Amino acid sequence: MSLTIDPRPTARAAGPTADEFAERALGALAGWAESMAMHLGVRLGWYAELAAHGPSTADELANRTHTSARYAREWLEQQAVTGVLSVAEPAEGAGTRDVGAAGRRFAIAPGVAEALTDERSLAYIGPLPRMLAAVGVQMPALVEAYRTGGGVSWDELGDDARHAQADANRPWYDRLPEVFAGVERLDRVLSRPSSRVADVGMGAGWSSIALASAYPDLRVDGFDVDAPSVGLARANAEAAGVSDRVRFHLAGGDSIERLGPFDAAFAFECLHDMPRPVEVLRAMRGAVRDDGPVVVMDEAVGDGFAVPGADLDALMYAFSLFVCLPDSMSHPGSVATGTVMRPDTLREYAREAGFDGLDVLPIEGFGFWRFYELTRAA
Repeated sequence: MSLTIDPRPTARAAGPTADEFAERALGALAGWAESMAMHLGVRLGWYAELAAHGPSTADELANRTHTSARYAREWLEQQAVTGVLSVAEPAEGAGTRDVGAAGRRFAIAPGVAEALTDERSLAYIGPLPRMLAAVGVQMPALVEAYRTGGGVSWDELGDDARHAQADANRPWYDRLPEVFAGVERLDRVLSRPSSRVADVGMGAGWSSIALASAYPDLRVDGFDVDAPSVGLARANAEAAGVSDRVRFHLAGGDSIERLGPFDAAFAFECLHDMPRPVEVLRAMRGAVRDDGPVVVMDEAVGDGFAVPGADLDALMYAFSLFVCLPDSMSHPGSVATGTVMRPDTLREYAREAGFDGLDVLPIEGFGFWRFYELTRAA
């Protein structure tokens, strides 16, 4: 079969019929329900137990996790119907007859288990439904913010959002030393004896910890405005054995100059959330030595608005609607960037902060993100 493409422009479709759109909406509803069911499975430890102990009945799963057997059975059946779990074959000697609901065993495939339970895997998707759950709690406040132009802060989204963000990013942050080793300029700075770097908006601290763990002479100062995140980061650094070289400060990125000078400054996946990003970039510029790199990692969205848009842009608009933009707008005077920060937007922020522009670093395939180095005149 040959495929022929007519190069002539065609009339724009009038849009879906009511039935077609209703079908799409039902699919979206089913997707939300599946995400929330995954959230239950992660939070209650059901996926982890199935991965550890193999095929289980609802009673067995409930007994091991100290949960309700009736709810466990409903959840297991839903997971099997949607294809997340499978129904295990009856044990040898049990015959082929239907063992009934109580005796039915459910199993998790290795790939599903990795994606939902392996906290160090790059495929780990388990924390993201928790973020949606955090959003659901705050939906009345979000509706009001959309009416008034107010916001819903990171603190209001609470621990579910805080831990979801940290846990989802951690496998990728663990790889930062690996990718920076391939960028000679960054590796040289990080390897320098007694080098000091700033990690602005470090959240739970995994980026700072990964860099300090890989570079034994490196000292890292992390900065964040969220007090619970700072406490979490300090505990994580202590557990990782790097608290002697990693310090975390409850302070905005615009306050880092007083602790400088630094040999480099980084802002990993946080600049688009900041209400005043230009002030933060200006402070990073002032806190870093003249030859020190200033690197921003942010979402690898398209260069411009396009319809239809790329899948990544659609996903980032989803986060922007419910998390990043409301958090930014919860601060008076916010520039309200949103998650979909185009390269030209960052370039303009950089110039306002005193940089000449930015370069995209040669780091490919790093999750949802792109790395920029902000440039200064020689």
